[in-house]
Amino acid sequence: MKRICVLLLCCLLGSRLSAQDDLLAMLDSLQETDQKREFTHSTFKTVRVVNAHSIEIPAPGVLQMAISHRFGRLNGGFYEFFGLDQANMRMGFEYGLNNHLCLGVGRSNVRKTYDGFVKLKLMRQSSGKVRMPFTIVALSGMGVNTLRWADPDRPNYFTSRLSYWHQLMIARKFNSRLSLQFMPTMVHRNLVATRREDNDVFALGAGGRYRLTGSMTLNAEYFFLLPTGSHTANNYQNSLSVGVDLETGGHVFQLMLTNSLGMTENLFVAETDGDWLQGDIHFGFNLMRVFTVSEQAHARAQKAEGW
Repeated sequence: MKRICVLLLCCLLGSRLSAQDDLLAMLDSLQETDQKREFTHSTFKTVRVVNAHSIEIPAPGVLQMAISHRFGRLNGGFYEFFGLDQANMRMGFEYGLNNHLCLGVGRSNVRKTYDGFVKLKLMRQSSGKVRMPFTIVALSGMGVNTLRWADPDRPNYFTSRLSYWHQLMIARKFNSRLSLQFMPTMVHRNLVATRREDNDVFALGAGGRYRLTGSMTLNAEYFFLLPTGSHTANNYQNSLSVGVDLETGGHVFQLMLTNSLGMTENLFVAETDGDWLQGDIHFGFNLMRVFTVSEQAHARAQKAEGW
């Protein structure tokens, strides 16, 4: 009888210990689920804030086409139809190679400029098990001015046509409505107009968006030129742009007002000459359209979680 009692007691204790272990394992599993890393999506509606790049990049296997127009100045009056008689245009393409990297090219009729760039996502805002408060993206680009030489009889060099820009984008999505982005920027121009201008221009940029409705956001950006010879030599202005994003199915339509005519960083950051207070304001728009080029790459990206 004693042996039977001891055996029953051991079985009872074993079952209780087993149930306790199962309960602890269940709690650990729930805790791990609660701490699963979740990445932030749609900090901005598209790859541009207004003129400047946003931290967004096309999904892997997706090609994004951007058609941009900047018209003349509003203070041209009715004779110039408030700037609509002049039209400057850029057509660009961006392709997502993976979740972190995209390549882009474009051509603008402003100085007949060809440009190319690469965007690399270094960090991504996330919550849960691993928390990251910001998304950080690095941008490097190059532009080629292909205007005919003003004086073809003097020695001219192809390198004089080149400009470069480098930018670090640090963005945070605070909630479903508000996102902000900080953009320290450096532009280098191999050739400048006068000896008083600096080849290197440094600027601090800031931008943001506020969602008004499910398909409309209010955007703004500002680039403050750090004092250099270039800033004072040609009376260049700080670039200020405001606009709205309208999402219509597969398109994002951006309408804007800006004092910058150029659509690449070497122009709108370093060489904006319009003054808002004088009415030197350009109306413009960006039309964004995406195309899925690689279905397999896009499907893998949709299934992947994290990096």
